Order: sequence, then C-alpha cells, then structure tokens
Amino acid sequence: MVSVLLKDRIVAAPGFNRWLIVPAALGIHLCIGSVYAWSLFNPSLIKRIGIVTSAADDWSLKSVVWVFTVAIVFLGLSAAVAGKWLENVGPRMVGVVSACCWGGGFVIGGFGIISGQLWLLYLGYGVIGGCGLGLGYVSPVSTLIRWFPDRRGMATGMAIMGFGGGAMIAKFMIEPLIRLFHVPADYLGSVDSLDLLTDESGRRVVEIAGAMKEVVIVGANDVSNMILSGQEGVYLVGTGTVGVAQAFFSLGAIYFVIMMCAAFAYRVPAEGWKPEGWEPPSETSQHGMITQHHVHIDEALKTPQFYQLWVVLCFNVTAGIGVLAVAKTMMKEIFGTTLPNIVDFGFASTYVLMISLFNMVGRFFWASASDYMGRRNTYWIFFTLGILLYCSIPYTAHQVSINPTMVWLVYFYAATMIIFTMYGGGFATIPAYLADIFGTRYVGGIHGRLLTAWSSAGVFGPVAITSLREISVTNAIKDLMSKIDPAAFQAKFGASMENADQLIAAKTVTITKLMEIAPQGTIDPTSSLYNTTMYLMAVILFIALIANATMRPVNSKHHMKH
Repeated sequence: MVSVLLKDRIVAAPGFNRWLIVPAALGIHLCIGSVYAWSLFNPSLIKRIGIVTSAADDWSLKSVVWVFTVAIVFLGLSAAVAGKWLENVGPRMVGVVSACCWGGGFVIGGFGIISGQLWLLYLGYGVIGGCGLGLGYVSPVSTLIRWFPDRRGMATGMAIMGFGGGAMIAKFMIEPLIRLFHVPADYLGSVDSLDLLTDESGRRVVEIAGAMKEVVIVGANDVSNMILSGQEGVYLVGTGTVGVAQAFFSLGAIYFVIMMCAAFAYRVPAEGWKPEGWEPPSETSQHGMITQHHVHIDEALKTPQFYQLWVVLCFNVTAGIGVLAVAKTMMKEIFGTTLPNIVDFGFASTYVLMISLFNMVGRFFWASASDYMGRRNTYWIFFTLGILLYCSIPYTAHQVSINPTMVWLVYFYAATMIIFTMYGGGFATIPAYLADIFGTRYVGGIHGRLLTAWSSAGVFGPVAITSLREISVTNAIKDLMSKIDPAAFQAKFGASMENADQLIAAKTVTITKLMEIAPQGTIDPTSSLYNTTMYLMAVILFIALIANATMRPVNSKHHMKH
C-alpha cells in the first residue's frame, strides 16, 4: 500500500496536462491555510468557562495566541526536516502524512478544550497540526515549480494563494460551527436584582441554594462581544457550552478528507521534461539574478544568500504574523469603543475575512508581477511601502480616539489590507527567489529549510504584539484608576482600590468596566494599545530592506559540477 505513495509511482505520462496539478495544490493549501483564521477561535477559547465573557479561570488571550505560535514554529521545523525526505519520496507521500497530522491535530486539540487541558491543545493543534502544516506547505510548491519553470512566480503564487485564502473559506465554517454548538450560560438576572459579593481572590460570587457560586457580569460594553446575542446581567460560571471543541472535531474530519483527495491527485514530471517551445532564460536576465546552475541543499547553507533570504522572509513575516494572530481583537480594541455601532462582532469577523482575501490576492498578484519586475525589486516595494504604512497606524489610532469618524476607519482598513497583500506576496515570491538564486533541482528542500524563518517569526511576531499589548493594558488601567473616584470604584467592584491587583488578575477590573465609571471626557485608551508594536514592526522591515538590497548571485564555487 505504501508503494502507491512513492515518487516513482506518480511520474506523469507523456501529454499529461500540467494544469491538473493546480487544483490539488490549492486543495491542500486551502485546508492548511485555515491556520490564518486562528484569531476566530480566540473569542471562544478565552470564554471556555465563562461562556458569555471571560471568567477568572479562563485561558488568557496570550496563552491561546501561543497555540498559533507553536503551530507556526513546527511548520518551519517540519518543513526543514522533511525537505530532503520530500525530494526522495515525492509529494503524494508527504501530502498523505500532512492530512493525517492536520486533521488529527484538530481532534486532539478538541479533546484538550473539552477537558480544560491546555497542553493537549498545544500538542494537537500546535505540534502535530503544525507538522501537518509544514509538510502540506512544501509539497505543492516544489511540485508546481517543476511543472511551471517558465512562470515560477505565477506557479508559486497559485499554490500559496490557497494558503492565504484558507482563512477566508474557514470563516464561513468556523463561526457557524461554533454558533451551532454554542449553548449560553445560565442567566441569573440583572446586577441590581442579586446580592453580589467579591471573594478574597477578586471573583464575583452569589449565593445559590446555600452555596457560593462564581458568576460573571456582562456590562453594556461587553454585550457586543458575546458569541450569541444576549442581555446585560449576571451569568453562572460553568454552565453552557462555548462550542469551540465540537467545531474542532468537525473541521478535523473535513480537512482530512479534502487533503487526502488532493494528495492522490499529485503527479511529478519525468526527468528532463520542459514545456513545449520553452527555453531557459539566459543568466544575464534580471541583472544575473537567475542562475542556470544548481546548488545542493547542504551547500546552500554555506552561502550568505541563504541567510540574507532567511532574514528577508523572517522579518517580513514577523511584521505581519503578529497582527494576523490578533487581527479580530485588534480591530475591536482600536475602533470598537469609538465606533461601536459600526465595529461590532460581525464587522471584526468580516475584517478577518478581508485580510484573508487580500492576503490571497497579494500572493498571486505580487508573485506573478515578480516574473516581470524581478524578485529583488518586488521586495524593495514590500519593505519601503510597509515601513510607511506601519508608522501611520499609531497616528490613525490616536486620531480616532479624539475624533471618531469613519475616515480613520477607512484609512486603517485600506492600510492594513495593502500590508497583508505584501505579507502574502512575500511568502509566494520567496520560492521563486530561491529557484533564481540556487536553481530548481533542490528548491523544495532549500525552501523547507528556509521556512525555519517562518518558525522564528511565529514566535517573534505574536510574542511582541501580545507582550507589548499587556504592558500597554497595565499602564492604561493604572492611568484610568488614578482618575476614578475611590467610592465609585468600591460601588462598582465591591472592593477598594487597594485590592486592584487581585481584581485585575481575576478579570473583574478591565479597561471597559473602568470606562463605565470614568469621569466625563476621559479618553478611552484602548485604541492606542498597539502603537508601540507598529513602530517596532517598521524597524524590523528596515532591517529586511537592507538584507534584500545587498543580495548578489551565488559564487560559482557553490555550484554543482554535474
């Protein structure tokens, strides 16, 4: 049975239509590309116990964002390790293993959510699912480059376009599935109708049948963040079902079936095959940046060009992936309080959809354009324009906090969409860049090793954005508390300001709840929580710009002799 999966069993017959490989490549990339929709799980995962809003023992946003980070880390590591294996066994074998890992990862992660074992979610979705991501990512790319040597950029753009578009399709699956299985927590009544107490740990509790039960309070600013529409008031912790675990099980089964079908559709070209009437371009084209020689996968690691491209990919991804991991949350925090009638739960979800759409379009557009402009010139555009756009976002956030008009929302939307076209374009263009620099014989393996840059970016980006956000949140809460009347604080939270640390840790005190009792005219600090991060991303892109600007052809001593 295993022999059916091997490379020598899937060599295409003469006259095979190379365009038949495109749907198979897209099928796998659309499935694994749903990792970009991870932020759609965040609102549910951080309410696993509280259901309607976060309870004291619920997972934090930072802890669930790290699941996404682990998945990206193992994407890069598995791609690096499996690069040589791919060259030996072929794309069908790799695709089948990818389907088992990605689908199985969802199932294991679902059990982790049900049992409250965060480590199982990390193991399933993060480690095992991440390995499925890496294996599924490299197999279509290397295959298409061999089938389309005449249009390398377009070929990689077609495959990786699917990865960028996976989140767009996933949106229409994830949220409906969560809502389908969602059961709201038990509603106890309004705040005024109950005798609420605050225990020593800062939790809100109420007496039910002689026992003290933990509750969560949904205020006016929290209603729009509920998964299903509800009302203000008090809800009993530990009742209801958030629905995300059942969504995991369903998605795992769907992705497994699609990826298995796609893997069995793979074919590889015969040795020496080339498109009819096509001749390789001369090495003088695009200023000598396209080689007709080949560099062995191990020899590539000895060239400075490999590490320059590593920096280019890592820093380009770092600048975008941190924002991707919290996209829905960021949109709500920057504009949800200033334009609440427009930027509600549905609007933020649609924003994630549009990120996926522009990410997908950018992958095909920029990769195809690089066939004409050259890869290095394409990255010049990515980095120079990206620096300007990232630096403009803090200004936009500040302006909307003092003058909440639609123009700032429109600008933010447009700026981030352009950023994500270039983020996706960077992914799609890098395999063709590698083929130009190192030749096509070992491009799959070299690409796999370069994806360790993605692993690193998967750590740097989310850690930077969540850590800097936490610092900003802490500073914002302290600043707000300095403006609030202690008596009003006591009446609102049932405890004095001296117990602020416990109340903050228990999620009883938040920026949104403090704003409900803040003096008239107090500016909500939520929109500025990401300013420091945006400036850091601009600096990172500048370093990548330098690495790209100094790119030169590989020294001939590294070329294979036969």
